[in-house]
Amino acid sequence: MWRIFLLVWMTGAIAVNCGNTFAATPRATTSATRVGAVATNAYATATPFAPPHDHAVAPRIALVIGNGAYGGNAADAIRQNAPRDAEVMGQTLRALGFEVIVRVNATPQQMHEAIGEFRRRLREGGVGLFYFAGHGMQIGRQTLLIPAGLDTRSPASLIRGGIDLGDVLHVMREPREGQMNLAILDACLENPFSADVAPDSPRLPSSTVVAYAAAPGGFAADGIRHGIYTQALLHALDAMPSQPLLTLLAHVATQVRDATGGKQNPWIASSLTASINATDSAVNAPIASAASDDYVVTLRSRGILPKDSSEQYEITFWNSIKDSNYPADYEAYLKAYPNGRFATLAQARIDRLRAAGSNTQPATPSVAPAPQAARPTAPASPAVTPTQERPRAVATPPAASTPAPSTPPVTAASPKPAAHAPAAGESRDCATCPVMVALPAGSFAMGSSSDDPSEKPVHRVTIGAPFAIGKYEVTVEQWNACVAANACAKLSPETNANKAAPARDLSWEDAQQYVKWLTKVTGKPYRLPTEAEWEYADRGGTTTAYWWGDQMRKGNANCKDCGDPWHKEGPEPAGSFAPNPYGLHDMNGSVWEWTADCWHNSYQSAPTDGRAWESPVCDMRVIRGGSWREGGGYMLSATRFKYSGGVRQSQDGFRVVKDLK
Repeated sequence: MWRIFLLVWMTGAIAVNCGNTFAATPRATTSATRVGAVATNAYATATPFAPPHDHAVAPRIALVIGNGAYGGNAADAIRQNAPRDAEVMGQTLRALGFEVIVRVNATPQQMHEAIGEFRRRLREGGVGLFYFAGHGMQIGRQTLLIPAGLDTRSPASLIRGGIDLGDVLHVMREPREGQMNLAILDACLENPFSADVAPDSPRLPSSTVVAYAAAPGGFAADGIRHGIYTQALLHALDAMPSQPLLTLLAHVATQVRDATGGKQNPWIASSLTASINATDSAVNAPIASAASDDYVVTLRSRGILPKDSSEQYEITFWNSIKDSNYPADYEAYLKAYPNGRFATLAQARIDRLRAAGSNTQPATPSVAPAPQAARPTAPASPAVTPTQERPRAVATPPAASTPAPSTPPVTAASPKPAAHAPAAGESRDCATCPVMVALPAGSFAMGSSSDDPSEKPVHRVTIGAPFAIGKYEVTVEQWNACVAANACAKLSPETNANKAAPARDLSWEDAQQYVKWLTKVTGKPYRLPTEAEWEYADRGGTTTAYWWGDQMRKGNANCKDCGDPWHKEGPEPAGSFAPNPYGLHDMNGSVWEWTADCWHNSYQSAPTDGRAWESPVCDMRVIRGGSWREGGGYMLSATRFKYSGGVRQSQDGFRVVKDLK
């Protein structure tokens, strides 16, 4: 399985990489002279940075902003460097005769106020320069500059609070005497919500040049004290301030490419010239070598980087807003994902909130859309259907200290579903409650020595107290009892028509609602099993790869190559296959089962006492056991997987656990 994980992870990483994938020359915003003919172009001969004593110039106004105080996963380099970039750039521009407005770690309101002041000062005429260092992102043709104080883990807040570069350019658009506009952005131009990045620059006002530190989809890196692009620009302003503008910017681009080994590719857009990549040999002459602090410390430090694939980031985005009462949050989602998997639901929420008023809590829809009906084959891409079994060797974990019960495992499928009435040693707390099987305390070896790194290391876990676990997965009939009590959402009718089948198309949060209701109805402490409890129960005291042995054999689980009965449309009724040695049915196959634990990529530092393994930030929860849609390679006792806890999926269900006093 690890090979599948690796392949999908690499695919996702390439899709969201804030690298130079889109470093090709963007399309021109106008038909104009190429950079190679700089001698005939007005901007080629313009010298906005010439010191006042060298050249008589019109008034020069600059707005300089450097933001590094971000919440979430912002790189340490940008936290320190971006504000420093702004301070030093402000000092440099003042020495070159600019009136400078400097803002460091500016909030959205402070950025808007600074832009307003910039606008008022520009009315005097002359050169207007806007400089920004910090986080940035590009959505379609829109470039957003991220104010300080926003959490990079909250996608909706980034879109709501981001400052549109177009708004700044609009301020610079107003006609004035001696007008010349220059915007310099030391920020990333990646789109964290999609692998598709529009290579077009925004529509520019006349007499405007925009210098980007990175190409669309590209990243901006940080050095020891400054952003790599800003460091090169400071050197150029010190060494050659009287050079024509495009020549100076092209030299900066050369320095940046050299410092990053060609991984960061600045480019230029102009309303008078074709947008360029600043690579033409006519303007590539070297300047003085940059100082040692050009050394690259952090690549991709100035972009909003999702932890998983762009698909998983969409789920993260939705989870962050799905309970919001503000239409703007859902509008932000639609802006990032106009054709996203939750687009219809987002629009419905917007309509409902606007109709009811912004202070009204929206009604929870009876059915949330499942991402897709297919099962993921890797944690980074939870909607991809596996096309083959797990490509891994089966290894036997160390022996457990708890002996197996005397009842031998049965290897043939029962012809009919087992009756759901309690037998000896079983219990049921109400007529519609799950049948529970009591398990003793004990110790076992959890995980496997296979080639799946998420199942390593094998570690001994001691379950210190007995507990009861559902003999079957929670069925549609049992779930509907919760629905009738108005405590659970209605199931999707197309995936839950058979009342005897396991309830599915359920999220982890749905399962939590059910156990909360069950606890209230019975007065007993019901909950989801911990991952350790689940594997302990699944193994049934055995130490083999499957509870029935070390080899896959048909007739023991409800999976696509595990033998009849099997139907591609959905799982079989609960109890259609023989139980494991603990008398538990369908622990393998049928539906994936939610556990209480947060997902961790391995068992390194995992609890050894059977408790749930939580995390401060927990978007992904552990699911176990495989489903009817998977092959036999997913039926091993150690198989583990993850899925977003707030998302419903057609192959996900659960069984419950009850603490025994």
